[in-house]
Amino acid sequence: MASWRARLGFLIPPGNPTTEPEIIRMTPPGVSVHFTRMVAHGVTGSLDGQEERNRTQITHLDENVALLAMVKPAVIVLAHTATSYTLGQAGEKELVARLEKASGTRFITAFGSVIEAMAHLGVKRLAFGTPYSEASTRQCKTNLEGYGLQVTGFGRLEGVTNIYDETPQRAYALARRVDTPDAQAIFLSGVGMPTIEVLEDLERDLGKPVISSAAAMMWNALRVAKVNAPVEGFGRLLAGRT
Repeated sequence: MASWRARLGFLIPPGNPTTEPEIIRMTPPGVSVHFTRMVAHGVTGSLDGQEERNRTQITHLDENVALLAMVKPAVIVLAHTATSYTLGQAGEKELVARLEKASGTRFITAFGSVIEAMAHLGVKRLAFGTPYSEASTRQCKTNLEGYGLQVTGFGRLEGVTNIYDETPQRAYALARRVDTPDAQAIFLSGVGMPTIEVLEDLERDLGKPVISSAAAMMWNALRVAKVNAPVEGFGRLLAGRT
């Protein structure tokens, strides 16, 4: 039987085909990853009905967390950035505290991980892009500013029919488009949009850190689990871990 240094648990939206492969690619030796699908109804990945799906996921989180906690992970990650936009800062803080108490397991979110990553990198000014609707994109801006970050530029992918049909190349173009000279870093929101394979190209081309939700939550999960091995190939956040 394998002797794992740490187990990491991830709560995934039901129709998301992107996150599990990306997480597995970023997992260092000696770490095991475990997934549970959240509950949501409607057309997964569609911009229509996203807020309702977010709220449905929140409603069922207690049961989902209890199931995933049976694996006894070091940390459970809410792998869905937009849920934090629905919750808001105060709502997220309350949810994290309640679920940690109920499960006896550390609980973090994708968006909370982005905030931790920006603090770790000393970033105060950033630009960001999303594959979301205009309303959800503006919720993202409000949440970032609520944590004291200055948004120097932002934008959203045009012509999205389903987030899960997007490509790393479109994510790359979005990051290039939203970048501003005074942004210290770029944030690509959304774990459903594939990002990790273009992070290093973007950092080389833009000369600054580029953090996606997927990379940030993996970095934070490893940090919470006290796994210090650097993970190469997905940007300086994961590669520069100490």
